[in-house]
Amino acid sequence: MGFFHKKEEANLEHHEPVITAYGDQMNDGMVQMSFTLPTTCGLESKEAAKLFVEKMGFEKVMVTHMEAISDNFTFFVVYGKTNQHIDIREIKVVRPEHPVFSFDEINEVIEKKIGRKLVVVGACIGSDAHTVGIDAIFNMKGFRHDWGFERYPWLSAYNLRAQVAVEDLVQKVVALNADAVLISRVVTQRDEHIIELKKFLDLLKNTSGVSPHLIKICGGPRISFEDAISWGYDAGFGPGTKPSEVASFIVHEFLKRAGKN
Repeated sequence: MGFFHKKEEANLEHHEPVITAYGDQMNDGMVQMSFTLPTTCGLESKEAAKLFVEKMGFEKVMVTHMEAISDNFTFFVVYGKTNQHIDIREIKVVRPEHPVFSFDEINEVIEKKIGRKLVVVGACIGSDAHTVGIDAIFNMKGFRHDWGFERYPWLSAYNLRAQVAVEDLVQKVVALNADAVLISRVVTQRDEHIIELKKFLDLLKNTSGVSPHLIKICGGPRISFEDAISWGYDAGFGPGTKPSEVASFIVHEFLKRAGKN
């Protein structure tokens, strides 16, 4: 059985498999939403917000908060009732399919089954200056009581941090003969993150000296596992991901490619 790409059914721990939004009682369909309209704050703009939400199909619409955020922009908080329902049984999610190992288990597997340190390079590419994601995975202290890569004795972890040009990252991957590369993108305006992530893959394909078994991983607040696969990466991880989850994927994928499962 493979380690990933499996479409699994969602967790069915619900009162009913067919669900709708919950406000203060089951199946009331009440939704809270917030948005900004490019209009001055006043009774007309309040009515505009109500009509806007009604045109989206909501009923019993209530504008509960209205605030001017500049001369020509108004922020709203609105409630509305929806008649839409979702059948949880029909949902399929692409996710990694492998057990998540602990810190000690990961090091033990690398030592006994691989016999050398795995080289992992990470960076936040392009003009993006946010390092919170890549640091959470690499820094010794890690994230949510989960040790980062720099603490793993059987990982050689290189965190290049932020604003790394894709050309420089590719050169580093080659120079270190990396087994895995992790790319973080936080800024996602106008799909800039997708452009940069694909640019890296294109450059990688046209560069000699890259390991044919290089494991390519990307992550960020707007990146899903399924998105990453569609772009050509081996995995993608979003907010809340722990270092051990990424390390487990790297180890499982390396063993799979090396035929050491």
